[in-house]
Amino acid sequence: MVVRVAAAPAAMLTMVLLAGLATVTSARATTRASTVPGSTVPGSTVVASTVVASTVPASTVTAAATSAVRQRITVTASSYGTTYATLRGYQLSGSSSTHWVQVFGPWTARVGSHGVAPPGKKREGDGRTPSGTYGFSFFFGVLANPGVSYSYRHAYSYDYWDDDPSSARYNEWVDTRSASAGRAPEPLHVTPAYNYAAVIAYNTARKPGLGSAIFFHVGTGGATAGCVSLPSAELLKVLRWLRPAANPTITITG
Repeated sequence: MVVRVAAAPAAMLTMVLLAGLATVTSARATTRASTVPGSTVPGSTVVASTVVASTVPASTVTAAATSAVRQRITVTASSYGTTYATLRGYQLSGSSSTHWVQVFGPWTARVGSHGVAPPGKKREGDGRTPSGTYGFSFFFGVLANPGVSYSYRHAYSYDYWDDDPSSARYNEWVDTRSASAGRAPEPLHVTPAYNYAAVIAYNTARKPGLGSAIFFHVGTGGATAGCVSLPSAELLKVLRWLRPAANPTITITG
């Protein structure tokens, strides 16, 4: 619609312009109000074993977490140098989706043999687990699908993960019957560590040297090479709980 205002008196034009400005200001205020970060969600409801948003570390509130994320795992180490961390799982509860409820944990997880890398400091082969918030790509394992909702890939003796920063397939699963997995690749047909595992979506841009093969897998009793691990029974509870439609994230802090 074209509004003709050329013939209107100057006073009337001023009133129209002021009204329009007020409308725009109101709209901007409404937009800001609708993008309040998750850390401002009230934490007043604690029933039995439920834990609300205020108990989730502030560092877990990311841009992704304010959109469609409905499941969240936190892996919290007491320092960057330790190989132990505390793992908890949360999900949004209630029709208004305002409360994060703890559904499992605290459980003792293991992280890298050299601890957790500070944000942006993870490097290939440094033995550190990357800090930050990530999603999951797919699940895999030497054993059969244990009943998970994610896409599940069986790991055979010819399956490897390319850890070579100079390789064209860096940070990818490679079937070595048809392609090269670079120098000293990570074997995936490994028990018990990879009986069941989830691929943490770290360095999905595959930038050379920033780290690869970051998994959430079965614990072997010791620290990892940069992954996150749990005892098999606990890991399976988490993997079966995760739903792609809930856009789950894992947040690792040191």
